[in-house]
Amino acid sequence: MPLSPKKHQWRRRPLLPTSPPPKVPAAAEPAAPSPVHKDQGSVVQAALYREGNRVATPDSLAETFRRLREFPDGMAWIGLHRPTEAEVHSLAAEFDLHELAVEDALEAHQRPKLERYGDTLFVVLRAARYLDAQEEVDFGELHVFVGKDFLITVRHGAAPDLSAVRRRMEETPELLALGPEAVLYAILDAVVDGYAPVVAGVQNDIDEIETEVFSGDPAVSRRIYELSREMVEFQRATRPLVGMLRGLMAGFAKYGTDEELQRYLRDVADHVTHTSERVDGFRQALADILTVNATLVTQQQNAEMRALAEAGFEQNEEIKKISSWAAILFAPTLVGTVYGMNFDSMPELHWGFGYPFAITLMAVVCVSLYVIFKRRDWL
Repeated sequence: MPLSPKKHQWRRRPLLPTSPPPKVPAAAEPAAPSPVHKDQGSVVQAALYREGNRVATPDSLAETFRRLREFPDGMAWIGLHRPTEAEVHSLAAEFDLHELAVEDALEAHQRPKLERYGDTLFVVLRAARYLDAQEEVDFGELHVFVGKDFLITVRHGAAPDLSAVRRRMEETPELLALGPEAVLYAILDAVVDGYAPVVAGVQNDIDEIETEVFSGDPAVSRRIYELSREMVEFQRATRPLVGMLRGLMAGFAKYGTDEELQRYLRDVADHVTHTSERVDGFRQALADILTVNATLVTQQQNAEMRALAEAGFEQNEEIKKISSWAAILFAPTLVGTVYGMNFDSMPELHWGFGYPFAITLMAVVCVSLYVIFKRRDWL
């Protein structure tokens, strides 16, 4: 079986030839993985290999150390998940791990990096997986110690699924026989392959966001912001891998890396570069979408404000008309009210022209007010 089955068009070719591995004699047949015992602590699985075949599956770290001493030409592959300080220190004492690397493995929350301490290589990786139900990206952290006869993985988080890597490697003993470096490259391959579903999921999210932006969904701004933050984390996970893999490739000649492993690593580097470029594109696309959304929101707000202003203007015009007619009608009412007070001693009350004068006065006042309001466009 190929080391890394491919499901996406842009993924690389199978890491291994498709021809079946040589048949292992019955005496050397790998033992089936034993279940994780309750007293194992954080040890997910520990196994010893010789010439690419599993020869032992210890139940504890102490037994793993003892059995490894019995096989000087063997290799120990130890997988831990959120280990305790005592477990990590026991590994450090047995395999002479550097204290700085041990401290990083315990604290987690490290940036992706590759460091060499003597004969031991310390690698920090950030794996990712796309959660369809929540439509978000979940990140995990993986620390790998690689020595001459051992490989230790310390996982913080759900990703990546290293049990699948172990199965694929055990099904290709000719590659596993190349030692811990081959396992490291298989882990790198699995982490990088795990980015593909994330890229596809994010691309789908961006397509949905674009539709929501132009449909005027008010909740889209929050979704853009949250996805942008995830892309920042994704960029922090992928961008350092480009330099890390270049560093590994630069040491091919110095450390005598197998030529086949060199090809695999170059292939992984190509796809890391591709993924990093896609993530950079996502960040730019989200920034552009956010700008467009802000522009559309501003335009919508301006349209609403314009509509309110027009409505207010129309209201003002109506109020002006009502006020003008009220003023015009108020003038004769005032005059009529004064002459309707039924007092005997009032000026011009018994004057022969009093009534025509009052009517004329009311008409003059009303016409004057009408002309004034008309000139001011109140009517």
